[in-house]
Amino acid sequence: MPERRTVALVTLGCARNEVDSEELAGRLAADGWDLVPEAADADVAVVNTCGFVEAAKKDSVDALLEANDLKTAAAEGRGRTQAVVAVGCMAERYGKELAQALPEADGVLGFDDYTDISDRLQTILSGGVHASHTPRDRRKLLPITPAERQSADVALPGHGDAPADLPEGVAPASGPRAPLRRRLDSSPVASVKLASGCDRRCSFCAIPAFRGSFISRRPSDVLGETRWLAGQGVKEIMLVSENNTSYGKDLGDIRLLETLLPELAATDGIERIRVSYLQPAEMRPGLIDVLTSTPKVAPYFDLSFQHSAPGVLRAMRRFGDTDRFLELLDTIRSKAPEAGVRSNFIVGFPGETEDDLAELERFLTGARLDAIGVFGYSDEEGTEALTYDGKLDEDTIAERLGHISRLAEELTAQRAEERLGETLQVLVESTDGEDGPVGRAAHQAPETDGQTLLTLSHGLVPGRMVEAKVVAAEGADLVAEPLAAGSAAGAGDGVASGAVCTEEAGV
Repeated sequence: MPERRTVALVTLGCARNEVDSEELAGRLAADGWDLVPEAADADVAVVNTCGFVEAAKKDSVDALLEANDLKTAAAEGRGRTQAVVAVGCMAERYGKELAQALPEADGVLGFDDYTDISDRLQTILSGGVHASHTPRDRRKLLPITPAERQSADVALPGHGDAPADLPEGVAPASGPRAPLRRRLDSSPVASVKLASGCDRRCSFCAIPAFRGSFISRRPSDVLGETRWLAGQGVKEIMLVSENNTSYGKDLGDIRLLETLLPELAATDGIERIRVSYLQPAEMRPGLIDVLTSTPKVAPYFDLSFQHSAPGVLRAMRRFGDTDRFLELLDTIRSKAPEAGVRSNFIVGFPGETEDDLAELERFLTGARLDAIGVFGYSDEEGTEALTYDGKLDEDTIAERLGHISRLAEELTAQRAEERLGETLQVLVESTDGEDGPVGRAAHQAPETDGQTLLTLSHGLVPGRMVEAKVVAAEGADLVAEPLAAGSAAGAGDGVASGAVCTEEAGV
């Protein structure tokens, strides 16, 4: 009997990429590949790259080079890895250009290759060559009219067809755009895609060009995947897309998220539903009401403000200003006083003045945000901002980035101090780390926000929801004492501190 093929998926970037990797894992498992966690133990190392900002692109290249080192070692008899393949946003965005610049990669596959990923990898593993794709503006692949998009035959990560015969542990297809999925870890938290792509045209962002126009997944597919994940032991679902506030517009109901959330929260086994990637300009009263009043739905607002000075926002092709944003936060907190809010900001945008920076400081000081990501502007190919006059020099951008980052650290630490004495619902994520049991409250999304350290470990296991009282703050993190160790508690009515995130910019 021939030895089974092995593959490892190395994922970089955001939660959307993590979902894409699990789709690829499902397709490969369904076709007989063995999934292994370490690239060194795999015949093929598949690197799911990020292509949004310069630092992320560098990390992706470094990961591909590291995988290539494993291939070199295997050729010398010190390992197994025979091929390295790039997929994901950077591969989609640059295609042949990336392949030429990085000959160490044996293949550069775009989103159109995902459905046939098994055949592509087998070809490469057998010594064949699959031509790297030519990048194209994916916004032009779907109809301009959102209502016409659902019937379009376009490859979309997270929206794929699936075969009928599936091995154990692979999520079944529940609809025409419901993908295969195989979990790659045992975390009690998993992301679920609401949609792909974006119709907004922010002048600094290249994502729509390589992710495409906005298209929603059908509610039945989202519900079916959530139920499957609950059966896999998942306790918290995080809904992700490039813009969750647009969900349903191509299905004829822009308020579809408001009806979907209670249905998701009613799923047996799910303790918490979290919604990420919200556009401030698209927030509506009904959505705020559902996010702040539905049991098991976290009162968590991941709002992509990006700046608060009106002139900078208009140059970004965005809307709002300091006072409007503060009014939005007041509305949220009038309904859920302890609601958590996080956001990302770009400093040093072309034309940004000292007065603009002072306006941003005014907003940050008044907003009481739990988590803040701060990024220095950098030119991105294919964006409108690349053509702008008024570019600031690198030293000025670095100075402003350092200044606002220090302010953000101070403000999020102050916000954490405000949580002292609060009672939180904490989802335990690990118990064997050097800090002891660690979990997250309703505010704290994976990777981007702070965490809660629990003072007692008796009865705590990953996936357990416990009620705990905040007794201390350590920067942006919290320390909390379980009130009844090991006891399950309802989710959705407690929040905790955030952190300064410098790894991922919201869109």
